Amino acid sequence: MSLLHHHPFSAASRYARLVLSEYDEAVEFVEEKPWVRNAALLALNPAGILPVFIDDNETVVAGGSVITEYLVETKGARMGEVRLMPEHAADRAEVRRLVEWFSGKLHGEVTNYLVTEKVYKRQMRQGEGNTSPDPAAIRAARANVRYHIQYIGYLAARRNWLAGRELTLADFAAAAEISCIDYLGEVPWEADEAAKAWYARVKSRPSFRPLLNDVVRGVPPAPHYVDLDF
Repeated sequence: MSLLHHHPFSAASRYARLVLSEYDEAVEFVEEKPWVRNAALLALNPAGILPVFIDDNETVVAGGSVITEYLVETKGARMGEVRLMPEHAADRAEVRRLVEWFSGKLHGEVTNYLVTEKVYKRQMRQGEGNTSPDPAAIRAARANVRYHIQYIGYLAARRNWLAGRELTLADFAAAAEISCIDYLGEVPWEADEAAKAWYARVKSRPSFRPLLNDVVRGVPPAPHYVDLDF
């Protein structure tokens, strides 16, 4: 059976988990601490970042975007129309642009701040960097998130899915980031109804259910987090 080294609130890990679930892949999960330098994990991925996927043929693939494209190439063909990447090169380029936007820009400007300050620091032991949450980092994330929600709404209002007519990796990259932020009650859904409607569609997919069951001890989810209709 394949393995996924992950953390439940690593957005990149959630991205990989969503695509694995969409493709109905059986996988064993190994939970890691992203803030701890694990020698065994470094041997698999010298960058030391999550997630790391080990296919049942022992191929090691590291990084959320790399893993998901690997899954599209190796598992997607048997899924028929649910390939998650378009047929034409220009359309695939748009999917990759948006994946980079969400996994890079949205993550760097919002998700990473909030998850680090509100989740990881709570889980860190003494000596692992368990300082008090940084109010400045949280304020920066709250200032940035509205812009990103409005951009998602802009895309969702003009397209069937974020990258175009079909559901693609772009939707899952965005949803993985938003799910972490939404758990913490930090998404200003009132800012854009189109973004809210798009997220409700993705959130209602069977592949999303395991993410809705993830819980951080001492940090309860926002009341609407598991509500498919908000």
